[in-house]
Amino acid sequence: MKTNDYIKDTESYMVHTYNRFPIVLDYGKGAYLYDIEGKEYLDFGAGIAVFALGYAHPFYTEKLKMQIEKLVHTSNLFYHSPGARAAKKLVEASKMHRVFFTNSGAEAIEGAIKSAKKYAYLRDGNTEHEIIAMKGSFHGRTLGALSVTGNSSYREAFGPMIEGIRFADFNDLESVKSQITEKTCAIILEPVQGEGGIYPAKKEFLKGLRKICDEKDILLIFDEIQCGMGRCTELFAWMKYGVKPDILTSAKALGCGIAVGAFLLNEKVAKASLTVGDHGSTYGGNPLACAAVEAVLTIFEEEKIVDHVKEISPVFEKALDGLVAKFSCIKERRGMGLMQGLVVDSNKALAGDIIRTAQKEGLIILSAGKNVLRFVPPLVITKVEISEMLAKMEKSLGQYER
Repeated sequence: MKTNDYIKDTESYMVHTYNRFPIVLDYGKGAYLYDIEGKEYLDFGAGIAVFALGYAHPFYTEKLKMQIEKLVHTSNLFYHSPGARAAKKLVEASKMHRVFFTNSGAEAIEGAIKSAKKYAYLRDGNTEHEIIAMKGSFHGRTLGALSVTGNSSYREAFGPMIEGIRFADFNDLESVKSQITEKTCAIILEPVQGEGGIYPAKKEFLKGLRKICDEKDILLIFDEIQCGMGRCTELFAWMKYGVKPDILTSAKALGCGIAVGAFLLNEKVAKASLTVGDHGSTYGGNPLACAAVEAVLTIFEEEKIVDHVKEISPVFEKALDGLVAKFSCIKERRGMGLMQGLVVDSNKALAGDIIRTAQKEGLIILSAGKNVLRFVPPLVITKVEISEMLAKMEKSLGQYER
C-alpha cells in the first residue's frame, strides 16, 4: 500500500477527531523518524514530548521485549514484580510518598481531582468543595480534566462540566486569592503551561501559592505531564522551583511510548484521602507499563539524562534565540530547558504554515496556543542535531521573510 491508501483507510474507518499531517510514519531511530516512502525527519516534537529517550533505545526495547514474553496483564487483584519496582523508583525519584499508576495523563488528572476531593471530604464532611484552575491551562479531554482546563473552546460542546471550578490568571497571585472561598480544596496548575503557549510559572507565584495552601489547608496540584521527566532541567519541574506540590501528575515521557500515567501523593494526602474501593483501573499499572516506567527511570539514572538536559539546554536556547534575531516573523522565545516556544508574528506568517514547510525540509515541530511553534525534542538530543534543526528552520523561515 502507498501513503494515500493508508490515509484513505484511516479517514474511512476512524472517528475524525484529528487533523493529521499527510505523512505515514514507519519507524524511528534515535532522534529521527522515517515514513513508509523512506523520507527522514528530524523529530523535535518527540510524539508530543513523549519520546524523551529517542526511538528504539536498546535497553528500553530489550526490557519491554522481555516483559512481553513473561506477563503483560494481571489486573490489580494481584501483585507483580514490575509494579513494585516501578513504584519504588518513581516515589523515591519524585520525593513523593505514594503513587497510583494510570493509563494516561488525563486519567492521572482525574485521580488527582478525586484525591483532593476525598481529602477535603474526610476533613469536614462536605461534598461541595471547589477547585481553582488557571486560565490558558490544558489538563486533558476527559470530563474531569476538561472541567479544569482553562480554555472554553475545549469545553463548550460537552457541558455541563463538574461543578465548583473557578479560574484565575496564571502568574497572578492576587487573581488566585480573589477566587479562594471557604469551599476551596485545591489549586491545580502546570508549572510550565504547554498547550496554552509555553508559559513558565514565575517562582514567586508558585511560592505564593504554596504559602496560601499551607495556611488554608488547600492542596496544591502540579500537572507535570508534559513539563516533567527531565524536560525543564530537573527530573520534575517543581524541583527547579523548589516548590513541592501535595499532588503531582505525570505521563508522556514516564513511559516513553508505552501508555502509562501516574498521580503521586505526599504523605499528608496519602494518609487521608483514597482508600480501598475509592479508585481503580483494569489496565493501570499493568506489568508491561510498569516495566516501561522502571526501564525509563533506570536509563535516566544510569545515562545521567537530566545532567545532559542541563548541559544541552543553553545550546538549544541560543539556537532558537538566533532565529528570533534573524527572522522578523518570529517575535520572541519563551520556555524552559527542552520545552521551548517561538512566538510567530501572525501579520507575517502562521505557525501551521511554518510547521508544514518544516516538514518538507525534513523537520517535525509542533504548535502550542495561538501561533506558537513548540519545540520538545528527545532529551538525548545532541549539538549536531540542534545545528541540523537550526539549518532546517532557517531554510523554512526564510520563505516567510518579506
